[in-house]
Amino acid sequence: MFDRIKSLIAWSWTYLWAVWFILVVFVIFILRGPLKIGENVAYATMFLNTLTPKFYVALTGTSSLISGLILVFEWWYFKKYGTSFIEQVSLNHLSPLLGGGEPTSNGTNGTGTAGGESTNTATSSGTQQSVTECKVWRNPLNLFRGAEYQRFSAATGKEPLTYYDMNLSAQDHQTFFTCEYDAGKPEYEIMQMAWRERNPEARIKAAKEALEKNPECAPAMILLAEEECSTILEVEKTFKQAYKCAEICYRKTHQTQHQNSTQETLHRRDTNVLVYIKRRLAMCARKLGKTREAVKMMRDLMKEFPMLNLFNIHENLIEALLELQAYADVQAVLAKYDDISLPKSATICYTTALLKARQVADKFSPDIASKRGLSTAEMNAVEAIHRAVEFNPHVPKYLLEMKGLVLSPEHILKRGDSEALAYSFFHLQHWKRIEGALNLLHCTWEGTFRMIPYPLEKGHLFYPYPTCTENADRELLPVFHDVSVYPKKELPFFILFTAGLCSFTALLALLTHQYPEPMGILAKTVLTWVYLPVSYVLEKLEAILPSNLIQQLSRI
Repeated sequence: MFDRIKSLIAWSWTYLWAVWFILVVFVIFILRGPLKIGENVAYATMFLNTLTPKFYVALTGTSSLISGLILVFEWWYFKKYGTSFIEQVSLNHLSPLLGGGEPTSNGTNGTGTAGGESTNTATSSGTQQSVTECKVWRNPLNLFRGAEYQRFSAATGKEPLTYYDMNLSAQDHQTFFTCEYDAGKPEYEIMQMAWRERNPEARIKAAKEALEKNPECAPAMILLAEEECSTILEVEKTFKQAYKCAEICYRKTHQTQHQNSTQETLHRRDTNVLVYIKRRLAMCARKLGKTREAVKMMRDLMKEFPMLNLFNIHENLIEALLELQAYADVQAVLAKYDDISLPKSATICYTTALLKARQVADKFSPDIASKRGLSTAEMNAVEAIHRAVEFNPHVPKYLLEMKGLVLSPEHILKRGDSEALAYSFFHLQHWKRIEGALNLLHCTWEGTFRMIPYPLEKGHLFYPYPTCTENADRELLPVFHDVSVYPKKELPFFILFTAGLCSFTALLALLTHQYPEPMGILAKTVLTWVYLPVSYVLEKLEAILPSNLIQQLSRI
């Protein structure tokens, strides 16, 4: 019964508010005699005429101060949560009462895909917002901490990695390189503590202690190669030693993996260690210019462990093949991984666009294309660029060098600014190598946004763009980087309104303080103009309706 009454009231407010307003005005007009409205208006006018300019200065100044405080709070809330506090209260609390629908929720899922190596993280937006969940992936092209990240930090005095990013890496290492059956093995117990350490020196010290306990402890060598070695040559040397030890452990557990669950778990751990080391060795070879050797190692890994997609090795292979300009081999890899059932990435989408642009970019001219139209090959290239931009709209500004690059983080958010940085950091040179590719991208990438519905309730070729990317990217990327935001957030109406109100009232206060008499005359003139239509309507109503209507109704 209560819900029915509530829905009836909501319906009446939706459709009959104008009738209600007219009825209220009519009742007030009828009761103007008993309520003494005319006398009260006269008293109010007399009171206003006796006020000094100081009162108006205080009034406008107070109004400016209050509206300014509201503006500051609204701006802070918008910068932190991405929405207006007043709009949130209206939508979540007032709108349901007035029949405006259910409260809105700011939470959205990440990319709408599954598979691969990922870490589910929650980004809290406070009590006013629901928790937004984004899927964070390990960067397949992440750099070496000691040989690259720490050298950058020593040269610039800036930290390229955030604590959040390094904490995710520590969780990954504990997952990959430790297992529950390491209890009782002192070297592995030490390494379990080492991965949890926040201090790099403490981690390195613990790894050396583990090697003293067991000189063949591969996880300890991994930590030293990643964090202690200061050059890629030293990293490669350490990883080669680790690979020999990891291969021995892998062969032992490979023979006994079917005996019981303990051996199976140990074999899975040893497999992760072996694959990780060999992949990093391939990356060392790529950085040292031994690209063909790197490609061979990556192909062997993918052939030997075809079901192991933890590290997205195919993205490393694509980048290395592009360096060799083996575009046919790149196309073969894309044919396998650019499938509708597999999760997409910026590497896959933009490499597909690059290969199609390569066929037409050297002869492409926007002036000629606008006159004769696009050929079939040009149309395919443009559509591939639009597809890539829809998947990750942050990449073109980095490829076109409209935004500066920083070192890519150890984890990325697909479709986010972190993924765009990681892709552009390694692939910008491949776009520059193909003549006209960047020119074609420059001429066509902005056309993507004309095809995507706005607001982004629906995607065109992919799921709608997630709204949680900004907060997650700010956690992953260093503070000195200006995070790219898509779509650009428009300032809410109430921020603009309070800004205008604050400025207007402050101006009135200043003018009233400086020129009290002219402003008093102006205020009275404005009030007179405002009251003119009201007085005209009242005179017409008094001529139509008798003033003693209440007395006549009481007689009846």
